[in-house]
Amino acid sequence: MSGKENDAPVSTEQIQQNSEVNEQKQAQSQAQKQSVGWSLDDFEVGRPLGKGKFGNVFISREKKTKRIVALKVLFKSQLLSLGVSHQLRREIEIQYHLRHPNILGLFGYFHDEKRVFVMLDYASRGELFNFLQTQQGHRIDEPLAAKFVRQLSEALKYCHSKGVIHRDVKPENLLLDAKLNLKLADFGWSVVADHSKRNTLCGTMDYLAPEMVSNEPHNYSVDIWAVGILTFEMLAGYAPFAQHSSEALIARIKDCKVTYPSTITELPKSLIAAIIKREPSDRLPLQQVISHPWIVQMQQFEENSVKSYLAKIEEAKKKH
Repeated sequence: MSGKENDAPVSTEQIQQNSEVNEQKQAQSQAQKQSVGWSLDDFEVGRPLGKGKFGNVFISREKKTKRIVALKVLFKSQLLSLGVSHQLRREIEIQYHLRHPNILGLFGYFHDEKRVFVMLDYASRGELFNFLQTQQGHRIDEPLAAKFVRQLSEALKYCHSKGVIHRDVKPENLLLDAKLNLKLADFGWSVVADHSKRNTLCGTMDYLAPEMVSNEPHNYSVDIWAVGILTFEMLAGYAPFAQHSSEALIARIKDCKVTYPSTITELPKSLIAAIIKREPSDRLPLQQVISHPWIVQMQQFEENSVKSYLAKIEEAKKKH
């Protein structure tokens, strides 16, 4: 899968320098090329970035533009045996048409006899989940947490305006670019909503809303609920209803009572409390999340917070 030998290998330096240059402009132009126009010969495939249930993701370079991308490689046999071919088609169809600074771009796909290849924007800092795992207490400071909440809310607000419910918001599905901007990814459980509510149980247990664990109909509000859970987790270091068994977890989600640690101050607590509500209609709308006093207040400290975290990342690299 390495391409022709006369192409220089993908280097870490080039990744950092080129991964997000002219990202939106290139995404728009590349999106014009239909899936039948791509083949593996168009890419130089580098190291693996991660492994999923149905295949792997590789850092790759599109030879013509030199653009660094994430190439998701999925095996048809696994997709068919697990009955998720329809889910993949839906994911591609939905994500392909979403264009937003805080949504991971999907700009094409192609396939051969055994595999499906999906071309995604490259988010060089990886999953928010892994980023949190490297922090002391698995927590981050308020300015950075507020930035992520704002960017996620902007992304979800855009999705909802297009009729899309994500349904699987969690740290593993939130990616970070070189400047610690958040990108909503993995639309495998997403749906295009109609006027009726959905009943499908999906997503990750810690982030499921009460109506989902109760197998009740649900709508856009399940995504808003997840914003509240994420806000808590980024400031506390753990999810608010975390339990060792799924039965105990479901009971706590239905009970909907949150115990706040001392690491969560009053202003973000007021935001979380306004989101984590049993009744979907009582949850704070995304526009009000974005304009919440805590989110607005933290923006003045955001730039310095990002610089501090990036400096820590570089320092950690030197030690290794």
